[in-house]
Parts: sequence; structure tokens; C-alpha cells
Amino acid sequence: MQLTAAVVIALGLAASPGMAAGSFDPPPIADAPTMEHHTGKVIWTELVTPDLAAAKRFYGGLFGWTFQEYDAGTTRYALARADGVQVAGIVQQAIRAGTRREPAWLTFIAVQDVDTTARNAVNAGGKLLRPARSYAARGRQAILSDPQGAVFGVMASFTDDPPDALAPSGTWIWSSLLTREAAADAAFYQTLFGYDVFNLESEDGQEQVILSTDNYSRAGVKTLPVDAVRRHPRWLGFVRVADAQAAATRAVELGGGVLVAPRVDRHGGRLGVLRDPSGAAIGVMEWIVTDSGDLP
Repeated sequence: MQLTAAVVIALGLAASPGMAAGSFDPPPIADAPTMEHHTGKVIWTELVTPDLAAAKRFYGGLFGWTFQEYDAGTTRYALARADGVQVAGIVQQAIRAGTRREPAWLTFIAVQDVDTTARNAVNAGGKLLRPARSYAARGRQAILSDPQGAVFGVMASFTDDPPDALAPSGTWIWSSLLTREAAADAAFYQTLFGYDVFNLESEDGQEQVILSTDNYSRAGVKTLPVDAVRRHPRWLGFVRVADAQAAATRAVELGGGVLVAPRVDRHGGRLGVLRDPSGAAIGVMEWIVTDSGDLP
């Protein structure tokens, strides 16, 4: 069976010294426990890239992130912060010639029992790409793919889950799953995380649903266009910015590019999809809000 690029990414991540058996223990996702638990919430993202230095220059210049770098043998890892708050991890991993692997962001979703969630995912038609493993500082995590091939992680963090609050600029504000069949994939994730699923009218006519828990929207699931034969199912994270068009312009100046030009969304702000210099996709989103409880 030929693996999609997304699956190869996860398999490569599972084999890397930084995320598999080895001397490197990844840092916790927060500085202190929050005492909050939100099953189904996206709580962490991690970039797998062949060039850590280039990624730091790009994301630092684009979002103002600062970095704390870890170096353990063959593993190079950077923890990104926005205004002192931990927002992401970046792990350097070489891409072997002839492989279909490509740089990408990996989304981690909160659970309280990683092992049970992994078993349920396999029983529901998903695949276990990286078995559950505990890390001394971070917690327990596993890497999976859904029945349509989109790769994601599940994590039970030792520092618990971030609180539900409107994301400040420079931090993750939204997650979207782009897939072949939105309703079928939404049902898979509902089985794992107990989501409430709501159909959403889409401006372009593509099927779209919202996944929600605790009265908060957690993620969107949208069917890929029928002509997107070369685009594989994947999770895409969005970072909040003050000006999506300015972010797109800045991305090009920093050596990246624009995959989807910023456009006005249903909330009145704009969103777009950019790529970093290595090719990893990342979304940017403006958020127009008058009530702090009005979260995406």
C-alpha cells in the first residue's frame, strides 16, 4: 500500500530520536498545571522541519515568537513562546532523498486516557502510527491517523489543558480538518472525543461541520473540493493575527509564500493559508469580536 505524505510524516516523526525512544525528553506544554481538563480541545502543535534555524527566523519574524532551543545528541528541538506563553514545538528532522515526506505541523488533541483513545481509534477505522509513550516532563501521547488519512496526536499533559479563553495575537485560535468526507470523518472524531457536531452553511458549497465540547467550538471539518485530487486530508492550524493580508506579505518577505490568499470569512475578519520556507502550511486568522465569550 502506498502511504500518503501525511502518514509518512507521522511515521518519520515516530522514528525520530526526539519523539521516540532516545535521550531527548520533550518539555511540558505549559509552565505550570492549570487544573483544567477539556477532552477534544487542541492543546499543542509541533512542526517537523528539515531546517530549525530557518523555521525560527520565519515564525519569529511572522508572529514575533521567541525560542528556547534544546539540543540532545542528534535531536534539535525549539520551544516557541508568544509573549512568554508556550505555543508550539519545532523539531528538526532530515528528509531523506526519494521519500514522500514533507514538513508539516502536527496537531495534538487533549484526552485523559491516551491508550483507550488509541484503541478506540483503531476500532473505528483509524491507524496507530506511533504507540502511546510517556515522557517525564510532558505526559503521555500517541500519534494516529483517521480513516481518511489525516494525521493527529492525542495527549494527556502533565500540566493539564490550557483554559478556554480567546486566543491573543500570535497564538493558535482555530483548527480545521480538511478531508474527503466531512460528515464521515466528523463521526469518527465524535466517537473518540464525544463532540457535539453541528452542520454549518459553507460559502463555497462544500460540506462543513463544527466539532464542539463544553459549549466551545473546538474545530471545523470541511470537505475538500472535488478537483483537489492532489491534496490529502490534513489538520490545519490557524494563528491569530491583527492583519491577515499584512501577515501574507510578511510571509513572502521572509522566504515563505501564500497558498490561499486572505479573504473575508463569516465572522467579518479575514483568513488565509501561508507556507513557510520548507513548505509547511499554516493558517492566519483575524478575529472580530465584541464579547470575550464569543470564541470560534
